[in-house]
Amino acid sequence: MASVPTHDDGDLARRLAGLEAENARLRREVDEQRELAEHLREANEHLVLAAVHAQTSRDDAEETNRRQNEFLAMLAHELRNPLVPISVSASLLERNPAVAGTLRQLTGVIGRQVGHMARLLDDLLDAARLSSGKITLAIQPLRLSEVLDQAVETVLPRLRERGQQLDVAQAAPDVVVDGDAVRLTQVFTNLLSNASKYTQDGGRVHVAVECIDGAGVSVRVSDNGSGMAEETMLRAFDLFTQGPRSLARSEGGLGVGLNVVRNLVGMHGGGVSAASPGPGQGSTFTVSLPRSSAAAPHGGAPAPAPGTYAARRILVVEDNADACDVLRMLLELEGHQVAIALDGHAGLALALAGGFDAIVCDIGLPGIDGYELMERLRAACLQRPQERRPLAVALSGYGQPSDRERALAAGFDRYLVKPVAPGALVEALAASVPAAGAAVL
Repeated sequence: MASVPTHDDGDLARRLAGLEAENARLRREVDEQRELAEHLREANEHLVLAAVHAQTSRDDAEETNRRQNEFLAMLAHELRNPLVPISVSASLLERNPAVAGTLRQLTGVIGRQVGHMARLLDDLLDAARLSSGKITLAIQPLRLSEVLDQAVETVLPRLRERGQQLDVAQAAPDVVVDGDAVRLTQVFTNLLSNASKYTQDGGRVHVAVECIDGAGVSVRVSDNGSGMAEETMLRAFDLFTQGPRSLARSEGGLGVGLNVVRNLVGMHGGGVSAASPGPGQGSTFTVSLPRSSAAAPHGGAPAPAPGTYAARRILVVEDNADACDVLRMLLELEGHQVAIALDGHAGLALALAGGFDAIVCDIGLPGIDGYELMERLRAACLQRPQERRPLAVALSGYGQPSDRERALAAGFDRYLVKPVAPGALVEALAASVPAAGAAVL
């Protein structure tokens, strides 16, 4: 007779079936967890590889940026070097009473174009340095009117050459801002140059200054030139952006000046905007700056009158033979006695022989560079405290702040960037000769 399953046997079977189902579920969860863990491991590997690639890309970008800055500095040096003999030669021709008429006009053209070339180089280098954060500001209270006067003085020859009229209306001539005098002058020089560039011969450029709600000041540079379309206005301050130009490109330019303006104004806590009714209807660029709480600074000491400089014995150390010759002619015309050296070793030997009141020295020299020359000369001067050490003026194509700081640390008293205006060089050499045993700067 067959046995009949009891109630307990049915419960056990159901429990076993439930356990098997639970085990199957747990196995599925374990498999899912394993699969998830594998996905996480793979994702982590991808993240690690991505982080490594990102760091490598960042390192490559930094290295590329460093090499770019080094290349631009070297490019500027190599391009500035030939500008020195051209600039000084033009200056010497202007001072020659026998030069007149057409020759004097050509001499003026040479001088202006050398200045234009120098400004293009400066804008290109500044754009690179600003993008990499290499520019620092020497902030101090400044009369805005004096900054504008300096910018106008720089651009005025170009305006006159093109027969353009410049009007300057300063509603607040004593307004003071906190800023870097050189960089703010550069801002307004670029804006005035840009206005002249895009305005026809005989056109008009207008500068207006007015206070804003007691805490700020605005400077508007307007022209009645070619104007801008809306799409051009939106990109006006982007690097390497220019408005529509004819194929002749008679005004030249690299499309970096307004980008430099925007960055420099931003570093001063201000802003700049562009506006135009449309093509052919002129443009207006407005710079807004915060006003300073400081009192108006006192005017600087008057510059010495031309022709009052004492004659000195000067050593010129420069490996560009043409530059050496024209610098010697310029300084001899000023009444100085001049010796020249074409490399670092020869320059150091002459300087150590003594008897010079001042030294004009290039930085990039064959043999030993200008830094080493000056360091060795200053070390020798410390051993001879009874002798008066010569005034040292660096004349270099390297124009970055770090170059100037290194030169002053090496012992130079002045640092001038090529192509220097002849008057600026003569004035630098008129500075007081350091006393015997004076500390190295």
